[in-house]
Amino acid sequence: MTAVVLFDLDGTLVDADHLHFEAWRRMVAPLGLALDVERYRNEIMGFSNDIILARMLPGLSADEGRKLCEDKEILFRSMATELEPAKGLLAFIARLEALRVPMGVVTNAPRANAEQELRGIGLEGRFASVVIGDELEHAKPHPLPYLTGLAHLGGNAAQSLAFEDSLSGLRSALAAGLTAIGLTTGHPAERLRAEGAALAVADFTDPALLAFVEAHLTAEPA
Repeated sequence: MTAVVLFDLDGTLVDADHLHFEAWRRMVAPLGLALDVERYRNEIMGFSNDIILARMLPGLSADEGRKLCEDKEILFRSMATELEPAKGLLAFIARLEALRVPMGVVTNAPRANAEQELRGIGLEGRFASVVIGDELEHAKPHPLPYLTGLAHLGGNAAQSLAFEDSLSGLRSALAAGLTAIGLTTGHPAERLRAEGAALAVADFTDPALLAFVEAHLTAEPA
């Protein structure tokens, strides 16, 4: 068992949450639901489609919900054509590679989205594992996605790190036993720390980040 680093995708590796918000806003507006950013961040961002539908549109049938989610993801991919990696991410990834730290992605995004986004930011093939929550029995906030990512990489949860921007993702990572670092792309630092993040940073250039990560990954297991 070894120390590994697992990353969420949207809002962590790439700032695409504004596109997800817009796609959801457009999809639910014809159904009479006015979606604002605050509700999106607290009830939708990072959660699985099953949870989102139960919260927003409990009256939809299973087939109607499935079709709505499929159409939303198609709309998102049509908008996500020009993506940029998170600030400082590429240099941070290169540093972890130099340290020979195994890395993976753990996301609730559909695989088609994940592949398009990783390709769009030039990181396709750079991660040893890409875990898709909806391909498992349970998605985030359940710990199973992070437990699966750890298993794929032979990771020891107590030595490993997760990077997340959503409350759902933080809950998943912490329940799996990882130390979590929060990205403030969706929530303020104090909210992420209150949820259990050991550190909250704006991006991967934060001077406190690399020292924290290297100290954690090289610490002797308890």
